[in-house]
Amino acid sequence: MAQLADQAVSALSDRIRGDVLGTKHPEYDAARSVANGAIDHRPALLVRCVGPEDVAAALAFARDEHLEVSVRGGGHNPAGAAVCPDGLVVDLTAMHAVTVDPEARTARCGGGATLARLDAATQAHGLAVPTGTISHTGVGGLTLGGGMGWLTRHHGLTVDNLLGAEVVLANGTLVHTSADENPDLFWALRGGGGNFGVVTAFDFGLHPVGPEVHVGVFFWDMSVGREALELIREVVPALPPRHSVLVGIGLNAPPEPFVPVEHHGKLGHALIIGGFGSAEEHAAAAALLDGGPPRLFEMRTPLPYTHLQSMLDDSSPYGIFDYEKGLPLAELTDDVIALLNDYLRRKTSPLTFCPTFRLDGAFSEVDEYATAYGGTREPGYMLALTALTFDPEELVADTAWVRGLWTELLPHAVGPGGYVNFMAEIEEDRVRAAYGPEKYRRLAQTKAKYDPENVFHRNANIVPSLA
Repeated sequence: MAQLADQAVSALSDRIRGDVLGTKHPEYDAARSVANGAIDHRPALLVRCVGPEDVAAALAFARDEHLEVSVRGGGHNPAGAAVCPDGLVVDLTAMHAVTVDPEARTARCGGGATLARLDAATQAHGLAVPTGTISHTGVGGLTLGGGMGWLTRHHGLTVDNLLGAEVVLANGTLVHTSADENPDLFWALRGGGGNFGVVTAFDFGLHPVGPEVHVGVFFWDMSVGREALELIREVVPALPPRHSVLVGIGLNAPPEPFVPVEHHGKLGHALIIGGFGSAEEHAAAAALLDGGPPRLFEMRTPLPYTHLQSMLDDSSPYGIFDYEKGLPLAELTDDVIALLNDYLRRKTSPLTFCPTFRLDGAFSEVDEYATAYGGTREPGYMLALTALTFDPEELVADTAWVRGLWTELLPHAVGPGGYVNFMAEIEEDRVRAAYGPEKYRRLAQTKAKYDPENVFHRNANIVPSLA
């Protein structure tokens, strides 16, 4: 492979504006690293593209040299799909520009941008795109899988706010897609993952948000874990419209300044309430928790929206070892609560926990088949069973823990598929289950049209089929 990389540097460097990194390049090791530190893939070369023409040239080279292809945006896919062993990486990280039209309330975002870059550009105008909750996540992968976070209850998934995209197909053709142009591709991109081409630019609709929001963090010790989750089950669906939550199930209290020192590391459950209205409205929302089990600690404060978007970064730092599986639940039933409280006492790493999204409101107002999002639009919860650690031995133990908890929870789930952005293992049966037979058939037909040879298969793969 080293010889191939040397040839690639000389063959490609004159054909593209970006850089070609072979295995001997001084930046090779940094460029091949991804967010999941457990991934150690060594590609033959990485092509740092600066425009669609570079992407087309890279794909042509890979085709001529019979190299497997992967596409890197933010590098956050937990399976390490961004970097293929012995293949060619189409690296979009240099394509991170964001331009905003505040009058039209739209933004164009390069395929290599992070949420932090997108938020910074849009918040300069008091606007935002509904995205995720970790600021160093790539916009591309998050969007193509669905995209859920603080604004989902108010404005839907990220894909529900996608207006169009610029895509380089496997054959090197550059196409634009929207509701009016290549609408079959536009439908498929909104949840079907990176199966159909390299998205070099995204066009989003924006919403007025912030710049200041209200945040409340409420934490209960595991000694009252059952009562805490029962309270959360009661309160969360009843929150006023301009509020959303993230539930930190089985979280060890972090060593943050707002956490009393004597409680650092204690195991329990956290509820974070984000308020996008007035301080009075947020106080009223928090008051719904009164009368429940005693809280170990809490924190309430106004924050810039960009700070809310990055406040969970320390829970999943870039380079941490990660294994995860997602599971949709219609409700936190008594049996589910009992299982969670039992299992969470058995985890090994203090960083392992189950971040849980409440999905309702605007999310549920979108028709089930309006996009290719792989999941029901019924109100409910999306659990991410997440093993996180910097210790390889703890990763082994908590990977087994995640698998065991997932298996125990499965009979209580909406279905076995989960969320394609939470798959550390890409299993064909789970991918099919996530989309369901009708969506999967439509996706397979679109795949057969735009990528019939399945060049883009390092993902939650859709097998091309005309049937």
